[in-house]
Amino acid sequence: MSQALVWYVSYGSNMSRDRLACYLQGGRPPGAFVTYPGARDTALPSAEMGIELPGSIYFAGRSTVWGGGGKAFYDHHVPGPAPAKAYLITAEQFADVADQEMNRPPSADNPLETLASELPVGSTHSVGPGGYETLLVLDRRDSIPMVTFTAPHGSDAVTHRTPNEAYLSMLRRGVDEIKAVAEVGTSAEIGSVSEIKGGAESRRPAAAQV
Repeated sequence: MSQALVWYVSYGSNMSRDRLACYLQGGRPPGAFVTYPGARDTALPSAEMGIELPGSIYFAGRSTVWGGGGKAFYDHHVPGPAPAKAYLITAEQFADVADQEMNRPPSADNPLETLASELPVGSTHSVGPGGYETLLVLDRRDSIPMVTFTAPHGSDAVTHRTPNEAYLSMLRRGVDEIKAVAEVGTSAEIGSVSEIKGGAESRRPAAAQV
C-alpha cells in the first residue's frame, strides 16, 4: 500500500472530476454502461490543475463502457498540444484507476503502484499489452511525479474510431472544468508539461468538436 503522491494526468473522460470520482469512490458515470467498484482508498484528489501536454490525443479501439465508440489514448511522439487535467492522488489510487480502466478490480499486485514513484522523468514502461497498461512519467512538480497511462503503440499503429456522443459529452465537461481551473490558476512551466495559464483559451481534442 503506497501513500506516495503522484500527479495523475488525465487526457480523456477522467478530466471530469465526477467521472474520476467513480473510479475512486465507486459508481456509474452518466451515459456509461459500467459500474465501478472504486479504489481501495476512496479519498478524492487533494488538488487538481489544468495543463497542456506536448503530444496528441487520438481515439481508437471499442469502448464497452461508452457503447462501442473509440477511446482516448495519448501519443507523446505526435506534436500537440493536448488539454489534460492533473490530479494529486496516491500512487495506490493511480494503480487502482489503471486496473479499473482495464476492467479489473483494484489489486495490490499492480506494479504501477511502485513504478509510478520510482521511474525517472521521460520513462516509458509497459506492464502489459492492454490499452492502458503503459506508464509514462511526464515530469515532476515539487518533486512529485506527473504520470499517465496509455497504449503501448503510437497512433499510427491502429485504426482510429470516433467516440460516441456520451463519451464526447464527458470529454467536453472535462475540458470546461480545465477552463474554469485556468481562470483562477497561476502560470508555470513544468518541463515538458505546461500548466494552463489563467485566462488562456483551452484547446479541445479534434474529435471532441464533432
